[in-house]
Amino acid sequence: MGLSIGIGLTNDCNLNCAHCYRPTDQIYCLTLAEVKTICQHLPVSGMGMGTGENGLHPQFPEIVDYLRDQGVKLSMASNGYSLNTIRDEHLRAFHDVEVSIDFPTEQEQDLFRGRGNWRDVHAAIERCQELGIEVSILATMMNTNYDRMDGLTQLARSLGANLRVNAYQSVRTNRFRLSYEQFWAGYRQLFASAQLVSCSEPVVRAVLGLGPALSPCGHHSIRFTPQGRVAPCVYWPHTSLTIEDVPRLKEGILDAAEFQLARQVPPSAQGCRCQGGCASRRALSGNLDQHDEYCPWVRGEEMHLVAELAPQKDLLRAQNVCTTIVV
Repeated sequence: MGLSIGIGLTNDCNLNCAHCYRPTDQIYCLTLAEVKTICQHLPVSGMGMGTGENGLHPQFPEIVDYLRDQGVKLSMASNGYSLNTIRDEHLRAFHDVEVSIDFPTEQEQDLFRGRGNWRDVHAAIERCQELGIEVSILATMMNTNYDRMDGLTQLARSLGANLRVNAYQSVRTNRFRLSYEQFWAGYRQLFASAQLVSCSEPVVRAVLGLGPALSPCGHHSIRFTPQGRVAPCVYWPHTSLTIEDVPRLKEGILDAAEFQLARQVPPSAQGCRCQGGCASRRALSGNLDQHDEYCPWVRGEEMHLVAELAPQKDLLRAQNVCTTIVV
């Protein structure tokens, strides 16, 4: 089975959003040669581009041409800039794309991300749909918008787009961290207002009774950062692996210590339905050997969520990150 790769070609961006996890000390860029190294030594089936605005990468056209010729299924997350500026021939190379919208109104979105961003993301959606490319809205659920999930689902529905929701991870700041109550209130509102396409957020999967509460991270997906680091998850706090290790380790990189830790169920959670939940969340909080902080069972609680299932969709991000997609 091919591996799903998440890659940040660059951390360069035209915006400076307060909740973003990208490094800001300097601009980093992976080279076309490094992308080729990844593809030549790993069985890459799909590649999702994120972190910065990938269209700002100086070799972006050449990288897309190469990946398209290799038959790699492509997806890209953007704040609108890349999707509005790259050429049609390169945009058509993408199987699906995502635009970042965290609030359902222009005033809130522009206040959070910058004046004019609302218009940019809407222009990007319109352009991609005219080219026949599947579009999803990508929202980060935070303590500032967890109660706006119904508005975001209505917005996505009005635009003919999917909605993909990630729970905020405290990579650079705890400022937007969800409390236990906010986390579950947000997902309850999300499922009350939309149909569920897929859910790979482990503790939410467990509460919904969707089967094994296993994160894709460290199992069949790999992340490459703009600095050339290799990790089981884009949020993973520490890794010693680099792209230089890929030719030597090949698929064996999945057996490296970082990936084993991401897969490991903490002893304290082995008998729990959460199975430890999100490893990156535990690692970021310094509690890798504990339950997920949003686990209800460790608190002696029962959490009840109901989600109406929608037909499955072929979306690259559906099974390669801890995320939830609704329509």
